[in-house]
Amino acid sequence: MSDQRCFVQDCTGRPYAPAGTSSLCKSHFLEYVKWRRRKGPQMFRTYGAMTMVQRDTMVAEWSKTVKVD
Repeated sequence: MSDQRCFVQDCTGRPYAPAGTSSLCKSHFLEYVKWRRRKGPQMFRTYGAMTMVQRDTMVAEWSKTVKVD
């Protein structure tokens, strides 16, 4: 994971946590968890049972809502 970068385009943060088959920096990971929480408690239950391909789809959906400063 050391040669990877944050999944969010134009972000230069160090990888912190996995998000599907890619990784996110700490600040974007926390934003991603908040986004999932807002989608409802069922999201946390279903996310654990998702395959990596399904998780990648979720991360791609979330990344459309992110703005890089």
